[in-house]
Amino acid sequence: MTEPLEPVTEKDRRDELAANLEAVERRIGDACAAAGRDRSEVTLVVVTKTYPASDVRLLAGLGVRNVAENRDQEAAAKAAECSDLPLTWHFVGQLQTNKVRSVTDYADVVHSVDRGRLVTALSSAAQRQGRELDCLLQVALDKEAGGGEAPAGAGRGGVAPDAVLELAEQVRAAPRLRLAGLMTVAPLAGPFAGRPGAAFERLMEISRSLRTLEPTANMVSAGMSSDLEEAVAAGATHVRVGSAVLGVRPRLR
Repeated sequence: MTEPLEPVTEKDRRDELAANLEAVERRIGDACAAAGRDRSEVTLVVVTKTYPASDVRLLAGLGVRNVAENRDQEAAAKAAECSDLPLTWHFVGQLQTNKVRSVTDYADVVHSVDRGRLVTALSSAAQRQGRELDCLLQVALDKEAGGGEAPAGAGRGGVAPDAVLELAEQVRAAPRLRLAGLMTVAPLAGPFAGRPGAAFERLMEISRSLRTLEPTANMVSAGMSSDLEEAVAAGATHVRVGSAVLGVRPRLR
């Protein structure tokens, strides 16, 4: 018979997270050095989706200050359980308008603003709650003009590059919202499929255009566990790292 696995102790998990964080920090530091950037220019956002609040507490104890979630039901409960911690909460998932009121209760930054109706809903909720909310426009690089249609199921969500400035104007005009910058995920289809470096360079071009409209909208959220080096090289200010810190995620049921 197979021997039962020993339960993982809090110390074991803390040691594992500390080692993973150290490895990710080394990758970011090396990428910054290679790009001639200072390490302080890049913020690590740890994506804690599917992992328990106890891991968030351990990460906070290890110095993590920015955490991200992509599903409101999980995020709301986790943020409430960790409300005593000095954390900035990022919402990085596709956001439906019926979840906006809940998300604005705990999120400090929403990375996935991609349509006018969502801007209106976020602004209304933020006004009701008396909160200021940083908003990143999610750019869908698979919707680049001339790139053709993405195969069914391949799209990442987001606004097309040629519609970014129009949406940006809506955020700028919305009470209680601050246009903070842009976000993207390396596309699975279109002209940048399989080319994360080129995709992130294109995002930086769009960011420069955005900053002619709103000079303070200088956040660029790009890069994850598999491609953070390419994002740092392109100029990303925030990298969203999950599995490289927390381990391979349990399969969702």
